[in-house]
Amino acid sequence: MKSACIAFTLLLIANHAHGVAIHASADPVKDEPQISAKDREHWAFKPLQTAPGKTGIDDFTAPQPTSDPATLIRRITFDLTGLPPTPEEVAAFVHNPSSLEAIVDKLLASPRYGEHWAQWWLDLARFAETDGFEYDAERNRAWQYRDWVIDALNRDMPFDEFVQKQIAGDLMGDETATGFLFSCPDMPDLNKQDERRHVLLNDITTTVGSVCFGLTVGCAQCHDHAYDPISQADFYRLRAFFDNTVLTKTGKQLGPSVRVFTEGVPASTVFVRGDFKRAGPEIRPAFPRIFGATPPNADRVTLAKWIASKDNTIFLRAMANRIWQQHFGRPLAAIPGDLGHQGEAPTNPALLEWLAAELPQQNWSLKKLHKVIVMSQHYQQAAAPRKRLTGEMLRDAMLSVSGQLNLKTGGPGVRLPLPKEISDTLLKKQAEPTTDITEHTRRSIYTFARRNLRNPLFELFDRPDAQMSCARRNESTTAPQALMLLNSDFAHSIAAKLAADLNEQHGSDAAALIADATLRCLSRQATKPEIEAGQKFLHKQTSLTPNFRDALADYCLALLNSNEFVYVD
Repeated sequence: MKSACIAFTLLLIANHAHGVAIHASADPVKDEPQISAKDREHWAFKPLQTAPGKTGIDDFTAPQPTSDPATLIRRITFDLTGLPPTPEEVAAFVHNPSSLEAIVDKLLASPRYGEHWAQWWLDLARFAETDGFEYDAERNRAWQYRDWVIDALNRDMPFDEFVQKQIAGDLMGDETATGFLFSCPDMPDLNKQDERRHVLLNDITTTVGSVCFGLTVGCAQCHDHAYDPISQADFYRLRAFFDNTVLTKTGKQLGPSVRVFTEGVPASTVFVRGDFKRAGPEIRPAFPRIFGATPPNADRVTLAKWIASKDNTIFLRAMANRIWQQHFGRPLAAIPGDLGHQGEAPTNPALLEWLAAELPQQNWSLKKLHKVIVMSQHYQQAAAPRKRLTGEMLRDAMLSVSGQLNLKTGGPGVRLPLPKEISDTLLKKQAEPTTDITEHTRRSIYTFARRNLRNPLFELFDRPDAQMSCARRNESTTAPQALMLLNSDFAHSIAAKLAADLNEQHGSDAAALIADATLRCLSRQATKPEIEAGQKFLHKQTSLTPNFRDALADYCLALLNSNEFVYVD
């Protein structure tokens, strides 16, 4: 709450300096500003404007040369599964590039697809397996929501249903899905439980607004939004849909699902200036007015079905923009969490409109929309932007190329060993790694997600802290990243295992070792200059160390540290 107060104060100062009035009335309902015709003219609030005669992505983009097969198979495999292709898969595709569609279908059908794409949604859901704040208490059932997301994506649950169940699954026969609502930080031992309830409900409302509308709805919890037509009363009307889901008691931890209360629930009100001690006028649940009228007697199911519907154009735009961002590394509208007046208009508005309409056209199948995107010439072009692997993808790729990745699925989060200087900051029980060491090489999606302490590799490579919904990860470049990949025990163990496997297969044949290592790590054939440089390196290193495998491990470590390994073209 302190950071929110500081942010609000800074906003007040900034807007005062620029002559923008912040409306924070003592009666936010009576003094609620009207929605004007100008408000409705903003591009994100208009009906979809689809271009006639346009049937695909390439109708909206300029043609470019196509990527070479090795680059393309690496790009698509990482994009759809978060893992590198095997040498056999690279060789088969290079030999037969016409097999691309069959390869895409195979990747989309793989369990690895859901494991990879789930992280995108978990970032939005601010998912973690602990409460955060001072004690960071563990949530023993939180992993069930993570597994639900993975399974739903692998089954290609229609995306409208997928989102609806996040909001009202407990009322639709699928209560685990509503772990989305309560993935937020929490302080169960807060002395003032009415304050705790207030903070939780504001977080839920802010997250639903951010994820589903792509708007900074949370700005209206204390005052009418300074830029977008979202009033303070709008915020609390939206919040009112969730009022009977939170009735907290000291010490009670929230599980991955929602409980609906029928007694003891305070009346839904606007809170004057966002102060939980200043309940204002009573209100009824309603959609933000900019989106039209609310049906009579609307409940959380009504809200869920309206949000994820073909008639909710801002939802369609927000989701199409996010999916494009995941494929290309940058969205069409630059700020995916703010499609409002303070955001930026899309660089290719006609394409965004077409993509938004395409999702329901594909019967809400994310897999079909992925296929439409990756099968386009625009996606396959050589000029596509370079994307850095996330920390999770980087760890998984290193385990994969060294033949160590454990593909076991589901279950409680795996606790990885931590460096002593980090584990010493935790309670003894919190610092203990999972006893079964075979679990330590499972995919990163299954590792224990602690809010106050991220795995060092993930933290250095910009994993969000799960304090709030993350629409777009940072992509920093720092010296500690290089030091981690060059010096950490994990990186050295990966290089040693890869070297041992290569040595066992090829002996001391330097050319064969370098060719195979390059194919495994970079998904392409080594060039003649690379083989010659590698041979010289191995010869020099062998003169410095009596153990050939150690010299080979040094070479493998260099490959794992190369830009070509860390980035995908």
